[in-house]
Amino acid sequence: MANRYDLVIFDFDGTLADSLTWFRGALGDVIDKHNLPPICEARAEALRGLTPKQIMDELAIPAWKIPFIASDVRARAAENVDKIHLFDGIRDLIAELAGQGAELAVVSSNGETAVKAVLGEPLVGHFGQFACGAALFGKASVFRKVIKRAGTTPERTLCVGDEIRDIDAAREVGCAAGAVDWGFATPEILSAQTPDYLFSRPSQIAATLEQSQHQASRA
Repeated sequence: MANRYDLVIFDFDGTLADSLTWFRGALGDVIDKHNLPPICEARAEALRGLTPKQIMDELAIPAWKIPFIASDVRARAAENVDKIHLFDGIRDLIAELAGQGAELAVVSSNGETAVKAVLGEPLVGHFGQFACGAALFGKASVFRKVIKRAGTTPERTLCVGDEIRDIDAAREVGCAAGAVDWGFATPEILSAQTPDYLFSRPSQIAATLEQSQHQASRA
Protein backbone atom coordinates (compact mmCIF):
# COMPACT_ATOMS: atom_id res chain seq x y z
CA MET A 1 0.00 0.00 0.00
CA ALA A 2 1.37 3.45 -0.91
CA ASN A 3 2.24 5.76 1.97
CA ARG A 4 0.53 9.10 2.34
CA TYR A 5 2.80 11.68 3.95
CA ASP A 6 0.89 13.43 6.73
CA LEU A 7 3.95 15.14 8.24
CA VAL A 8 6.87 16.92 6.57
CA ILE A 9 9.88 17.64 8.80
CA PHE A 10 12.23 20.25 7.41
CA ASP A 11 15.81 21.00 8.26
CA PHE A 12 16.34 24.77 8.23
CA ASP A 13 19.87 25.85 7.32
CA GLY A 14 20.63 24.95 3.72
CA THR A 15 17.12 23.57 3.19
CA LEU A 16 14.68 26.41 3.81
CA ALA A 17 17.23 29.21 4.29
CA ASP A 18 20.50 30.12 2.64
CA SER A 19 22.53 30.30 5.85
CA LEU A 20 25.73 29.19 4.13
CA THR A 21 26.25 32.53 2.39
CA TRP A 22 26.05 34.33 5.74
CA PHE A 23 28.16 31.72 7.55
CA ARG A 24 31.00 32.03 5.07
CA GLY A 25 31.32 35.65 6.10
CA ALA A 26 31.33 34.74 9.80
CA LEU A 27 33.64 31.75 9.46
CA GLY A 28 36.85 33.67 10.10
CA ASP A 29 35.63 35.00 13.45
CA VAL A 30 34.39 31.53 14.50
CA ILE A 31 37.76 30.00 13.62
CA ASP A 32 39.65 32.65 15.60
CA LYS A 33 37.41 32.41 18.65
CA HIS A 34 37.66 28.63 18.92
CA ASN A 35 41.32 28.33 17.90
CA LEU A 36 40.57 26.21 14.85
CA PRO A 37 42.91 25.69 11.89
CA PRO A 38 42.44 28.27 9.11
CA ILE A 39 40.12 27.23 6.26
CA CYS A 40 40.61 28.83 2.87
CA GLU A 41 37.67 29.26 0.50
CA ALA A 42 38.72 26.34 -1.72
CA ARG A 43 39.06 24.02 1.25
CA ALA A 44 35.70 25.09 2.65
CA GLU A 45 34.07 24.38 -0.72
CA ALA A 46 35.70 20.94 -0.87
CA LEU A 47 34.06 20.01 2.44
CA ARG A 48 30.68 20.01 0.69
CA GLY A 49 31.65 16.82 -1.14
CA LEU A 50 32.64 14.83 1.96
CA THR A 51 30.77 12.62 4.40
CA PRO A 52 30.28 13.89 7.97
CA LYS A 53 33.11 11.67 9.26
CA GLN A 54 35.43 12.85 6.51
CA ILE A 55 34.58 16.47 7.34
CA MET A 56 35.41 15.93 11.01
CA ASP A 57 38.68 14.20 10.10
CA GLU A 58 39.59 16.94 7.64
CA LEU A 59 38.97 19.74 10.13
CA ALA A 60 40.46 17.83 13.07
CA ILE A 61 37.95 19.39 15.47
CA PRO A 62 37.88 17.68 18.89
CA ALA A 63 34.45 16.25 19.66
CA TRP A 64 34.24 18.19 22.94
CA LYS A 65 34.44 21.50 21.05
CA ILE A 66 31.48 20.85 18.76
CA PRO A 67 28.70 21.85 21.23
CA PHE A 68 30.52 25.10 22.03
CA ILE A 69 31.00 25.93 18.36
CA ALA A 70 27.37 25.08 17.58
CA SER A 71 26.17 27.30 20.45
CA ASP A 72 28.33 30.17 19.21
CA VAL A 73 27.01 29.85 15.65
CA ARG A 74 23.40 29.77 16.94
CA ALA A 75 23.98 32.99 18.89
CA ARG A 76 25.57 34.67 15.87
CA ALA A 77 22.69 33.61 13.62
CA ALA A 78 20.15 35.09 16.05
CA GLU A 79 22.01 38.41 15.84
CA ASN A 80 22.19 38.36 12.04
CA VAL A 81 18.76 37.21 10.91
CA ASP A 82 18.60 40.13 8.48
CA LYS A 83 21.49 38.54 6.55
CA ILE A 84 19.88 35.09 6.26
CA HIS A 85 17.22 34.67 3.58
CA LEU A 86 14.85 31.93 2.45
CA PHE A 87 15.66 30.22 -0.83
CA ASP A 88 13.55 31.16 -3.83
CA GLY A 89 10.35 29.14 -3.94
CA ILE A 90 10.25 28.26 -0.24
CA ARG A 91 7.42 30.65 0.63
CA ASP A 92 5.23 29.20 -2.10
CA LEU A 93 6.19 25.66 -1.08
CA ILE A 94 5.19 26.11 2.54
CA ALA A 95 1.89 27.71 1.60
CA GLU A 96 1.14 24.91 -0.87
CA LEU A 97 1.97 22.13 1.62
CA ALA A 98 -0.21 23.76 4.24
CA GLY A 99 -2.98 23.99 1.66
CA GLN A 100 -2.65 20.26 1.04
CA GLY A 101 -3.34 19.66 4.73
CA ALA A 102 0.12 18.45 5.68
CA GLU A 103 1.46 19.10 9.15
CA LEU A 104 4.81 20.87 8.99
CA ALA A 105 7.70 20.92 11.44
CA VAL A 106 11.22 22.27 11.64
CA VAL A 107 14.00 20.27 13.30
CA SER A 108 17.19 22.30 13.32
CA SER A 109 20.45 22.73 15.17
CA ASN A 110 19.88 26.47 14.77
CA GLY A 111 18.00 28.38 17.46
CA GLU A 112 14.24 28.91 17.41
CA THR A 113 14.61 32.69 17.58
CA ALA A 114 16.62 32.83 14.35
CA VAL A 115 14.48 30.24 12.57
CA LYS A 116 11.21 32.04 13.29
CA ALA A 117 12.67 35.46 12.51
CA VAL A 118 13.90 34.35 9.08
CA LEU A 119 10.63 32.60 8.26
CA GLY A 120 8.54 35.57 9.32
CA GLU A 121 5.19 35.56 11.10
CA PRO A 122 2.93 34.46 8.21
CA LEU A 123 5.02 31.35 7.44
CA VAL A 124 5.61 30.49 11.11
CA GLY A 125 1.86 30.06 11.44
CA HIS A 126 1.93 27.15 8.97
CA PHE A 127 4.24 25.09 11.21
CA GLY A 128 2.88 22.95 14.00
CA GLN A 129 6.21 22.27 15.67
CA PHE A 130 9.66 23.82 16.05
CA ALA A 131 12.31 21.55 17.58
CA CYS A 132 15.37 23.77 17.49
CA GLY A 133 18.81 23.59 19.07
CA ALA A 134 19.10 19.90 18.18
CA ALA A 135 22.54 18.30 18.46
CA LEU A 136 24.34 18.09 15.11
CA PHE A 137 24.19 14.30 15.17
CA GLY A 138 21.12 13.88 17.38
CA LYS A 139 18.25 14.49 15.01
CA ALA A 140 16.86 10.95 15.00
CA SER A 141 15.66 11.14 18.61
CA VAL A 142 14.09 14.55 17.90
CA PHE A 143 12.34 13.17 14.82
CA ARG A 144 10.72 10.47 16.98
CA LYS A 145 9.37 13.05 19.43
CA VAL A 146 8.03 15.29 16.66
CA ILE A 147 6.32 12.33 14.96
CA LYS A 148 4.74 11.22 18.22
CA ARG A 149 3.43 14.71 18.98
CA ALA A 150 2.01 14.92 15.46
CA GLY A 151 0.09 11.70 16.02
CA THR A 152 1.42 9.97 12.93
CA THR A 153 4.02 7.32 12.09
CA PRO A 154 7.51 7.29 10.57
CA GLU A 155 6.12 5.62 7.46
CA ARG A 156 3.85 8.63 6.90
CA THR A 157 6.59 11.17 7.52
CA LEU A 158 8.85 12.82 4.95
CA CYS A 159 12.08 14.35 6.29
CA VAL A 160 13.73 16.96 4.07
CA GLY A 161 17.32 18.15 4.56
CA ASP A 162 20.48 19.14 2.73
CA GLU A 163 23.12 16.96 4.40
CA ILE A 164 24.03 13.30 4.70
CA ARG A 165 23.34 13.37 8.43
CA ASP A 166 19.72 14.36 7.64
CA ILE A 167 19.37 11.30 5.40
CA ASP A 168 20.94 9.06 8.04
CA ALA A 169 18.63 10.36 10.78
CA ALA A 170 15.52 9.81 8.65
CA ARG A 171 16.58 6.26 7.88
CA GLU A 172 17.34 5.51 11.51
CA VAL A 173 13.77 6.41 12.42
CA GLY A 174 12.16 4.77 9.37
CA CYS A 175 10.98 7.94 7.63
CA ALA A 176 11.23 8.76 3.94
CA ALA A 177 14.46 10.67 3.32
CA GLY A 178 14.27 13.64 1.00
CA ALA A 179 17.43 15.58 0.11
CA VAL A 180 17.63 19.02 -1.50
CA ASP A 181 20.55 19.75 -3.82
CA TRP A 182 20.67 23.52 -3.21
CA GLY A 183 22.18 23.40 0.30
CA PHE A 184 25.49 22.43 1.88
CA ALA A 185 26.20 18.96 0.49
CA THR A 186 26.84 18.56 -3.23
CA PRO A 187 24.26 16.82 -5.42
CA GLU A 188 26.84 14.10 -6.14
CA ILE A 189 27.50 13.17 -2.51
CA LEU A 190 23.76 13.24 -1.76
CA SER A 191 22.93 11.06 -4.76
CA ALA A 192 25.54 8.53 -3.63
CA GLN A 193 23.52 8.03 -0.42
CA THR A 194 20.45 7.06 -2.51
CA PRO A 195 17.83 9.07 -0.59
CA ASP A 196 14.20 8.27 -1.32
CA TYR A 197 13.91 11.62 -3.07
CA LEU A 198 16.49 14.08 -4.40
CA PHE A 199 14.90 17.46 -5.00
CA SER A 200 16.35 20.14 -7.27
CA ARG A 201 13.45 22.59 -6.88
CA PRO A 202 11.12 23.35 -3.95
CA SER A 203 8.08 22.72 -6.15
CA GLN A 204 9.11 19.07 -6.45
CA ILE A 205 8.52 18.60 -2.73
CA ALA A 206 4.91 19.75 -3.02
CA ALA A 207 4.43 17.54 -6.09
CA THR A 208 5.78 14.52 -4.19
CA LEU A 209 3.39 15.08 -1.32
CA GLU A 210 0.45 15.51 -3.66
CA GLN A 211 1.39 12.33 -5.51
CA SER A 212 1.58 10.40 -2.24
CA GLN A 213 -1.92 11.54 -1.38
CA HIS A 214 -3.29 10.44 -4.74
CA GLN A 215 -1.54 7.06 -4.62
CA ALA A 216 -2.76 6.39 -1.10
CA SER A 217 -6.34 7.26 -2.02
CA ARG A 218 -6.25 4.81 -4.96
CA ALA A 219 -4.61 1.98 -3.01
